[in-house]
Amino acid sequence: MMDLRYRDEGMAVKIIDKLKGMDLDLRFMHVCGTHQDTLVKFGLEKMLSDVGITIGQGPGCPVCVTTTKEVVEAITLARSGVTLTVFGDMMAVPTPIGSLADMRAEGADVRVVYSVEDALLMSKDVERMVFMAIGFETTSPSTAYALLHSPPENFSVLSCHRLLPPALRALFAMGEVRIDGLIQPGHVATIIGLEPFAPFSGPQGVPQVVTGFEPLDLLMGVYMLAKQVKEGRSVVENEYPRVVRPEGNPKARDMLARAFKEEDRAWRGFPVLPLSSLEVRDELSEHNARLVYENVLKDAPQVKEDMGGCRCGEMLRGIIRSEQCPAFARGCSPKRPMGPCMVSREGSCNISYRYRE
Repeated sequence: MMDLRYRDEGMAVKIIDKLKGMDLDLRFMHVCGTHQDTLVKFGLEKMLSDVGITIGQGPGCPVCVTTTKEVVEAITLARSGVTLTVFGDMMAVPTPIGSLADMRAEGADVRVVYSVEDALLMSKDVERMVFMAIGFETTSPSTAYALLHSPPENFSVLSCHRLLPPALRALFAMGEVRIDGLIQPGHVATIIGLEPFAPFSGPQGVPQVVTGFEPLDLLMGVYMLAKQVKEGRSVVENEYPRVVRPEGNPKARDMLARAFKEEDRAWRGFPVLPLSSLEVRDELSEHNARLVYENVLKDAPQVKEDMGGCRCGEMLRGIIRSEQCPAFARGCSPKRPMGPCMVSREGSCNISYRYRE
């Protein structure tokens, strides 16, 4: 049935039986690539579908929501002779002018790192270093820490960090998909706590559960959401108290406030979302790559946001599933991706491709 320990499988069966007895027809959404991986890898999608629950993936993949314009900025910097450091998932994201992997093949100094600390260490041996910073509230505190603790003069950050709550506001405002409940990401809540999710509940909102990443976490989160629906409640509940505190992590939030300012920015698949991104604060402008290399970036090519044939933007809004894209597993695969949803291991297409039957 599932690749779980015997005890966990027994508990999973009990949860599914409880759900089966509720006579459900619900559509939930999560906003986390790790949640999607767990759902597909352990066969939870099929199990939940059999008891009347569909779960879609929203804008929960940092690589996927990063726009083509931002990738082109990074490519432009690499072409200018700057040493660019990025996470591995960014390397193969396609743009009309190629990918970062293409730039490295052409001789640009593009390096894969596993953390901002790696980039800081490498900056000692190069003339100019830019760290392309991506991720939600989960990873942005580490970038903030680096900025606040006397980074080298030759080190700067191309900030592509995003904030999750503004994307959720946009999803509700667009009203393109039915959402009966939200599975909120435990790692983001570890930083921001529960309060930022409260506006999406209440009389005009939907039930929400902050959930961990093990199969039982997800199943229990789904049960808690279904129970709220049946009882006519709409609140934020915490399935993940072993990690998530109601107040989050005040120290991490303080670092974010001191290192970054909130700015309006477009997301892949979305229009410009107010105060949805983190840009390096003016007080740290000597480490803001967009200001340090302003003359270089003003010549960055103007490109179309969506690559032809890729429907990643619709997947990030929960409108379609990966398998509904005509290019999925045909012209588009992890070896030859047409868009970031197939590149990143947190992307819905990459996950569906890896675990497809």
